[in-house]
Amino acid sequence: MIDPAQGRSRSHRVFIVDDHPIVRRGLGELISDEPDMEVCGDAEDSKEALKKIAVLRPDIVIVDLTLKSGHGLELIQQIRAQNQKVKILVSSMHDELLFAERVLRAGAMGYISKQSSPDMIINAMRQVLRGEIYLSSRMANRLLNRVTGGGTLEQDPIQNLTDRELEVFQMIGRGLSTKQIAGQLGLSYKTIETHREKIKTKLNLNNSSELSRQATQWILEKGM
Repeated sequence: MIDPAQGRSRSHRVFIVDDHPIVRRGLGELISDEPDMEVCGDAEDSKEALKKIAVLRPDIVIVDLTLKSGHGLELIQQIRAQNQKVKILVSSMHDELLFAERVLRAGAMGYISKQSSPDMIINAMRQVLRGEIYLSSRMANRLLNRVTGGGTLEQDPIQNLTDRELEVFQMIGRGLSTKQIAGQLGLSYKTIETHREKIKTKLNLNNSSELSRQATQWILEKGM
């Protein structure tokens, strides 16, 4: 007798990392509607995510960049170090033009805006599960244009910041003190001060007041 279950393909196991419970629930319900996908777990921060992913071994992890603790870019690197086979897709409200290349360098296979339609999010997941890179057509054309050397692309000075400097810049824009940033990132006060000085140099800012003002303005403009 043939087991009918043998004729069905195995469901792809999906793990969600997002600091908003309502987002995790909504995304989970969307995924659960797909016959070949199932949510095997979720987490709100990096520490919880790494612990659960090691046990649950999902096929794909959906990661937001802003988490309760830690940062999505660093988490991507940690997940890849822990499991080279797992696929990673970033779903975030942050500016794709600024972060898409960074998430790819960190080890993710795609970037999709949270403002995208449910169908687009599912399609992005399927593309990544197939082992393909997913980016919006605008971002894909931008990267292709850069690779082929066609045209001149304006460079936002913020793009000159390293991933860690960008994390610090974001936190400054949200009003966190140097001590608070050090605590959240697990770094020393002196290290954060060094990052602040490098950011000021790269952005041609004269003092801490200008740094705070520009960081706050950038956060407001980006809707973060």
